[in-house]
Amino acid sequence: MPTRTDTSSGAARPAHAIAVLLAAVLWGTTGTVAHFAPAGASPLAIGLATFGIGGLVLAAISLRRVLAVLRRRAHLGWLLAGAVGVVLYPSAYYPSMTLAGVAVGNVVALGSGPIFAALLEWAVDRRRPDERWAIATGVAVVGIVLLSLGGHGGAAADASAGPAGVGLALLAGFGYALYAFAGARLIAGGATATGAMGALFLTGGLACLAWLAVVGLGPLVSLQGGATIAYLALVPMALAYLLFGYALRALTSSSATTLALAEPVVATLLAVLVVGERPTAVGWAGLAVVAVGIALLAVPAPSREVTLSRPRVGSGYNQARPEPTHGGASEHDRPGPPHEAPR
Repeated sequence: MPTRTDTSSGAARPAHAIAVLLAAVLWGTTGTVAHFAPAGASPLAIGLATFGIGGLVLAAISLRRVLAVLRRRAHLGWLLAGAVGVVLYPSAYYPSMTLAGVAVGNVVALGSGPIFAALLEWAVDRRRPDERWAIATGVAVVGIVLLSLGGHGGAAADASAGPAGVGLALLAGFGYALYAFAGARLIAGGATATGAMGALFLTGGLACLAWLAVVGLGPLVSLQGGATIAYLALVPMALAYLLFGYALRALTSSSATTLALAEPVVATLLAVLVVGERPTAVGWAGLAVVAVGIALLAVPAPSREVTLSRPRVGSGYNQARPEPTHGGASEHDRPGPPHEAPR
């Protein structure tokens, strides 16, 4: 497998760090914006529409490379596996925030992604996680349990639905890890970076739209609903990826992914200040513990080599995706959604 040291591909400037922070802020708004969708709108429909439309936009940016990936039969297996992850992520992520709250759904999806990514590496590549991963995972699991017990703070939702929401957030984390891992395998198999991820988003996005045709848009067929979907698909999905791809031309992946941890902070602050969520003391403790686990997973050891087939997953959209799907990004850039995923 090709490897490269985690170094920048250009001279980093403040603009690159600002681009990551702006992308993280945009990703952090997804839950709050979805919360204010038209009354009665299905969170499943919101997620499917967001990834369906956003996936097509991202694929269109690198259409020639995407078509080159689709033409190769050797890529079919991982392409389909990754497309399953693309569909799974929004199908679980948006409903999870309805049931468990915006803050809890976001943080659990963020914290569980790297756990599932490492488990996929273990199962497929027989690459055993190291001791640091085990410690970080243990910490994150403790935090997730605390969140399940007392993290829900939605003003109107049934607090008893919190554990089910946490379960869906975990499923979203697995979906993200699956399509990030599949994208890395496509790249290791000779696909270009933008082509591989664009093909995954195109295939998964079309599946999302097909499922959406069955589920129906419902109240989303309105001016407010259209504005909600347009924002989610074009801003935290497409625009945020373009910003992150620009930043990764110069920043190391370790620096970028650490800066991108602003996403759960923004999501939690908006959930408390705008949505009106009030997690219990146990819930706040769980959020803090998960944040510690995420930090342990996100900040790499000094002089660590990164293998392209080993995506380090942290957020629904932001961390260590195999390569950016956005146009203009270098083939040596390391991507970070979502909201993820193609959050």
